[in-house]
Amino acid sequence: MPKLISLIIDGGIDAGNVNYIIKVGLSMVGVALMMMAGGVLGNYFAVRASIGFSSDLRGDLFRKVQTFSFKNIDRFSTASLVTRLTNDITQMQNVIRMSLVMLLRAPGMLIGALIMAISINARLAAVIAIIIPILSACIITIMVKAFPRFNVMQKKLDKLNRDIQENLTNVRVVKSFVRTEHEKEKFNTSNRDLRDNTLRAMYLVIKNGPVMTLMMNITTIAVVWYGGNFVVAGSMNIGELTAFTTYIVQILMSLMMVSMIILQASRALASSRRIKEVLNEIPDIDDSNAACKEKTVEQGRVEFKDVCFAYGDGANNVLENISFVANPGETLGIVGATGSGKTSLVQLIARLYDVTSGQILVDSVDVRDYSLYNLREGVGMVLQKNTLFSGTIDENLHWGKEDATDEEIADAAKNAQAHGFVTSFTDGYNTELGQGGVNVSGGQKQRLCIARALIKNPRILILDDSTSAVDTATEAKIRDTFSNQLGTTTKIIIAQRISSVMDADKILVIDDGKIVGSGTHAELLKDNEAYREIYYSQRDKEANE
Repeated sequence: MPKLISLIIDGGIDAGNVNYIIKVGLSMVGVALMMMAGGVLGNYFAVRASIGFSSDLRGDLFRKVQTFSFKNIDRFSTASLVTRLTNDITQMQNVIRMSLVMLLRAPGMLIGALIMAISINARLAAVIAIIIPILSACIITIMVKAFPRFNVMQKKLDKLNRDIQENLTNVRVVKSFVRTEHEKEKFNTSNRDLRDNTLRAMYLVIKNGPVMTLMMNITTIAVVWYGGNFVVAGSMNIGELTAFTTYIVQILMSLMMVSMIILQASRALASSRRIKEVLNEIPDIDDSNAACKEKTVEQGRVEFKDVCFAYGDGANNVLENISFVANPGETLGIVGATGSGKTSLVQLIARLYDVTSGQILVDSVDVRDYSLYNLREGVGMVLQKNTLFSGTIDENLHWGKEDATDEEIADAAKNAQAHGFVTSFTDGYNTELGQGGVNVSGGQKQRLCIARALIKNPRILILDDSTSAVDTATEAKIRDTFSNQLGTTTKIIIAQRISSVMDADKILVIDDGKIVGSGTHAELLKDNEAYREIYYSQRDKEANE
């Protein structure tokens, strides 16, 4: 385009040749249309490619997280994983879009404009040899300083997301303890911290524009001054000087594009490293070494052999030399003080964590020899923290069995003593649950979670303090259901109330990660001091109430 403009000035305007001006002008229109088409199509495909890339990467990252054990998830915070799945991938998407648009265009424009400028006047083009090294040094300096700042910025975003997540998840606790002002201040501190670190990183980006513009203007002035001498001397036409000046601007614009990509890439590089940390994380629990991948849980016999367990790389064991057997159809009760290791014990059965030492056998097969799917398909768990998902009650119960019929759903709800309150709702099983089941009570939530586990018809059923919010009469009905309907299922029940496990075939008393008592209610009441203390303290409390 600048060359065509110089032809119009020198060969058309100076010569007064209107036909030549029209002819070259039509060529300019053609070039302009080609440029427009190239720009539109280039942006269109760049957007499609970058969004497709981010969608694929987000899917891969999410699938990777689904393979993580609790230990892997503990290594990253939930808020950090959310940030990596959203903001970090968005940064990658943006730099890919910019790169696809500019990384071909900028070098092409740089090389093309450089060739055209040299072809017009090689001596005048020497100005470029001076300015390019200066600009390159500025860009490299900015990039080196920017990367660590962007890395810190993403970590501050993690912290902000964590504070938001905690506040929204625990909003009822916040309000009940009148801690709204405290949470506001905590959020404001994180928000200010993110703002300050973002500005600190962006200051470098902000400096890039003025530096590049200053260099462009200085170069333009130098070209006009130096080239003007050639025009005065008659060795260069005005049109050629005009075209040369435009080519110089194009060269500097292409360098500015490259600098923008480099700055955006430095931020994306910080994000890419965070994404790679997740993708490169090796799940510490998988079934790659399982010797019996095709085997399923059929009987439900559970045996612990000298099991020890510690969280993470901790030196202190949470569980110490745990050994017991739960035969098919038996009910095993587990009681003990808070923090004694009861929940940790049952989580090992479904391999939510792996033992540190010892062995857990299900149907006389080490749990590590099952495929994770087959093992967990045979185990129904109602965890201590009851969780329901957004959607209807019916959709939540189908988690237990995807192809369950309406009759099976209703039967499971009846066995969990949930059918009555569900049918009292206007929409019954089609009642929408808020996030986490916020529109049902704690006891109702527990019963729905029990129903979700029952519909699975597992060989091993684990209830981790899952009736703590249920009244004693309803709890007794649930226990009767277990006895009458789940005769062949091995039931492991963790309870704070001894009344919840009094009828169990065997009761384990856990204290400080060790089994300090084992037997029936009558046997433990007779021979075990720790069990007697728990029992009589609860009985006296109930009597006083």
